[in-house]
Amino acid sequence: MNESKNFKEQTHDKSTMTSFDQLIINANIATFSAHYGFNIYENEDADSIPYGQLENAVIGIKDGKIAWIGAQEQIATYLPHYQENQVTDADDKWLTPGLIDCHTHIVYGGNRSNEFEARLKGASYQDIAAQGGGIVATVSATREASIESLFSQSEKRLVALIKEGVTSIEIKSGYGLDLDTERKMLTVARQLGEKHGIHVSTTYLAAHALPPEYKSHMQDRADDYIEQVCEWLPILHSEGLVDAVDGFCENIAFSSDQIRRVFEVARSLDLPVKLHSEQLSDIGGSALVAEYNGLSSDHLEHLSETDIAKMAASNTIAVILPGAFYTLRETKLPPIEALRKHRVPMAISTDCNPGTSPLTSLLLTMNMGCTLFYLTPEEVLAGSTVYAAQALGLASKGKIEVGCDADLALWDIARPADLAYQMGLNPIQGIMVRGQWRETA
Repeated sequence: MNESKNFKEQTHDKSTMTSFDQLIINANIATFSAHYGFNIYENEDADSIPYGQLENAVIGIKDGKIAWIGAQEQIATYLPHYQENQVTDADDKWLTPGLIDCHTHIVYGGNRSNEFEARLKGASYQDIAAQGGGIVATVSATREASIESLFSQSEKRLVALIKEGVTSIEIKSGYGLDLDTERKMLTVARQLGEKHGIHVSTTYLAAHALPPEYKSHMQDRADDYIEQVCEWLPILHSEGLVDAVDGFCENIAFSSDQIRRVFEVARSLDLPVKLHSEQLSDIGGSALVAEYNGLSSDHLEHLSETDIAKMAASNTIAVILPGAFYTLRETKLPPIEALRKHRVPMAISTDCNPGTSPLTSLLLTMNMGCTLFYLTPEEVLAGSTVYAAQALGLASKGKIEVGCDADLALWDIARPADLAYQMGLNPIQGIMVRGQWRETA
């Protein structure tokens, strides 16, 4: 590793080198930054450095941002200018960007362990949905929950993720399926971010399932419901509750034409889109989200190579969700090799939800990505940082380079791959959010 080349250009004058708010010294850093050689598609290239890693490095932080990255010897003469509480000695431990969980449904009411039991006795995802279970069961419990109860239940799931180094998270609505409950869910998501001081991206997912009041023995009124979804979106956006728009494009949910109507409203409001696509079948969801230059297409077990090429052309991230694959005991793998071939970045996420992925460990998700989907440790770590940030449109997060937010995680590990290798051991030593160290216990 040619550290001197990377560090030399980062030298500053004395006034700058003595003005940082915080210093982290003696750190090994997985930067996931192309500036430091990260290039997941060119690991055989002479200029490519796994994880974009730096050894025996120092980070200077100013106003919540990474202001300087350099070698230990470059800061040594300036250390006496700093107070003890301004300097953190990493003692050769590893720093990564703060982890990002880019696809979650953590705000919900109720419990669906009964469905877990039913699946173990042979019921399918479709069988459960047809019997009034699945998403609709959570809708009923979420509608009935008070905002205080919903916050209390959801907070436990968020805290579990923060304890494993998560500093940014996406939270979807979609268990309300009416205006008041969708608003309640998005409000709770905002409140969780405010209380815990981490970044929360809120996603409007009213096009998640057809609510019971739009179903009858004679016919389903899916088009009528989609009309309501389109009417609610500008209302909730005007209230500052929506950062992005999602839908469930699937044979048990909504057609691509119906989702297109929702996406048109999102486009009119200048909101980015993403989509649950190709989880159970291929009805063209990824092609649709690529057409709208969407942030991400998620699940993707049945994704075609034709649509992968469209995702590549639109810079749409593939979000891989091994927790749902594991819980549902699926057998069809996402087309990982084709995604690699077309250089579509792959993010990875817990998909934390009550029915198909009751998972609140992004570390375990990484291990699942390796063991179930044959991803490499570098791929799952990139998928939990830099590519997860791209899946949420967060340009200043997910990598360690000058100008990015100082959202960091400190780990007691021998090498970055340990985070995907170990199961059940949480090696977190601390997290920093916007330049401030935070308790993780």
